[in-house]
Amino acid sequence: MDAAERVRWRFSDGGVTDLLDARSLHCSPEISKRMQFHSSLVQRLGLEKEMEGHVGCVNAISWNSNGSLLISGSDDTRINIWSYANREMLHDIDTGHSANVFCTKFVPETSDDVVVSGAADAEVRVFNLSRLSGRRSREISMEPAAVYQCHSRRVKKLAVEVGNPNVVWSASEDGTLRQHDFRECTSCPRVGLANQECRNVLLDLRCGAKKSLADPPKQPLAFKSCDISSVRPHQLLVGGSDAFARLYDRRMLPPLSSCQTRRKPPPCIKMFCPLHLADNRKSNLHLTHVAFSPNGKEVLLSYSGEHVYLFDVDPDNMSSVRYTPDDVHNQLCLPPFHKEPAIQCSKQNKLRPNNASRNLSRVDMLKKLMQAMIKSLETGTNLMHGIEACCQILEVMDSDIDDKMRHDCLCTRAGLYLKRRWKNDVYMAIRDCNGARNIDFTSFQAHLYMAEALLQLGRLKEACEYTDAANSLVPPYSVSAKQVENIKERLAAAEHEKSRKDQQGNTNVDARHGRLRSLSDLLFRSDVSGSSSQEGREDSDNDDEMELDFDTSVSGDESRDSDPGAVRGSLSLRFHRRDDQTNEQSVDNGLVESSQSASNGDSAHELEVAIDMKQRYVAHCNVGTDIKQASFLGEQGDFIASGSDDGKWFIWEKKTGRLIKMLAGDGAVVNCIQSHPYDCAVATSGIDNTIKLWTPDAEATPMVAGPEIDVLSAIENNQKKLSRNREILL
Repeated sequence: MDAAERVRWRFSDGGVTDLLDARSLHCSPEISKRMQFHSSLVQRLGLEKEMEGHVGCVNAISWNSNGSLLISGSDDTRINIWSYANREMLHDIDTGHSANVFCTKFVPETSDDVVVSGAADAEVRVFNLSRLSGRRSREISMEPAAVYQCHSRRVKKLAVEVGNPNVVWSASEDGTLRQHDFRECTSCPRVGLANQECRNVLLDLRCGAKKSLADPPKQPLAFKSCDISSVRPHQLLVGGSDAFARLYDRRMLPPLSSCQTRRKPPPCIKMFCPLHLADNRKSNLHLTHVAFSPNGKEVLLSYSGEHVYLFDVDPDNMSSVRYTPDDVHNQLCLPPFHKEPAIQCSKQNKLRPNNASRNLSRVDMLKKLMQAMIKSLETGTNLMHGIEACCQILEVMDSDIDDKMRHDCLCTRAGLYLKRRWKNDVYMAIRDCNGARNIDFTSFQAHLYMAEALLQLGRLKEACEYTDAANSLVPPYSVSAKQVENIKERLAAAEHEKSRKDQQGNTNVDARHGRLRSLSDLLFRSDVSGSSSQEGREDSDNDDEMELDFDTSVSGDESRDSDPGAVRGSLSLRFHRRDDQTNEQSVDNGLVESSQSASNGDSAHELEVAIDMKQRYVAHCNVGTDIKQASFLGEQGDFIASGSDDGKWFIWEKKTGRLIKMLAGDGAVVNCIQSHPYDCAVATSGIDNTIKLWTPDAEATPMVAGPEIDVLSAIENNQKKLSRNREILL
């Protein structure tokens, strides 16, 4: 390992021996928090115990407040309680649910006697273990203390508030988030009955989803996840069947209402979505998990068919970016030689250190590392490591670099993204090019890579403009001039191919106007594929494109039916043209409800503002299940973890996005990841019927835990699966 490689693997949390010495001297709680998931411990995580007890997929796991107990819910409709001290099952509770349990929690401040579960049968059930007389047996069959049947579709997530033993919140795919107060009632009639009038709807988003930031909310938002901030419990974060996570202040929401009254969606106080996904009209793009950081200052979003993204809650933080629908378009259409207004440039310049304050030895080290990354760019090898090294320089060592080095690093990373070409790498390259041009608006490399990115996206007109701009910045017959000529040749070939396809399309009137001869023609059209090869399709070239939305709701995990005799699904067919997104005809074989009252205010719809990502985490694959979690590890939350469809789970350094650990956690899919409140321990579960407990192991390898496997090959296979993820999943 050379010097550059050793620098790359140094972590910002320092040496563990220094923290141990400091803890012995000062006994500070902050030092203990930093020790919990120190990088040296995270790198040594290994499988300690595989806990058996369920006979179906384990869809939910959660710790109690002090970490002494773990609760789990499964396809077997039971919830189990486990002892952390001896790693054994204490209780096996028959919930009485008729379908898969998707979520379960300990209710705070109840001595861990009250537990709650939500399931695919649309019910929320509460159990009070203190009502058991005498010694508690291992297998428990008892009547629930409360049964709430007011949801009409699967309950996907439960939330509790620290210090509140009386209330639990449930988020369902029926588009409502409900507040259940144990002091008011212990049961409610099943939805649809004449006497069903539960006034517990806190958030009604049955007309709250939208396909782009510019659209008014019209579609039903099927909730997939929710979370309540442990620091600011009035803050409620929700995510579901569109690309936008919404943050609400519970104090500003309307009074609880009945599901019989359909309301216009209340305004959220903040909205989170990566800018490049804010105008993504793919019907299958949705969130599977949302979570607050331990300090409540950040949120983490996991997308189906996409990556994991980190956001700042505070939009005034300069590492985050507020954007409007116009900005979504402008990121690709900023003209060459564009320069940001002085007020924004001045903000960025505040971050640049003066020469006197820089540590020259560290700068020299950074230059050597940059040279190694440039070599990676030139040879086209070790692209992932090159990108991670650039991230480390830009995020961790930012105070040691000046504007020129920052510009060079941004350009280098953009070039590496464009060579790697994993899903949405092209948009990350555009971000870096725009950042480099804000430092030097006459940058040749930034304009050249911008032309390459636009070419990959199929935006040929804009790519040509940037190519001409780059050409004007270099002397003729130089190496740089040859690079420009190469892009010009590829642009000409792309224009020729586009013209050929246009001519071919004009000869087929039916295809030109989006009328297909059969359903199979529609299902397997290449232009609705989510593959990376189609990422470059220019929207303006397909104004007459047709779409099909196919939604199924299957009890249990996404590939199972808990009741073979029941069909719990809906088929929604919407045919429209791209130039008229609102002109949709819908046929639904499920419950059809009028939403005219909710859409009457569309004319007064105000364009919303969203917060852009500040970090992206890439390695896993999330397309097979819609309960896949991404979690902060430890009290500090300095590391991010996510499950994956390949049976692995991955850990990244939060600040840099650098992958530091891959662990084999399941025979099929890892869905749930929950770190212990105070110890360096992580519980995971998935399609297997076991729960796995991971703790530091001196013999564990630094990068891989499990069967020996080539890490890069595993990651590349996951990226191929993401790219092959079709717009229509059957």
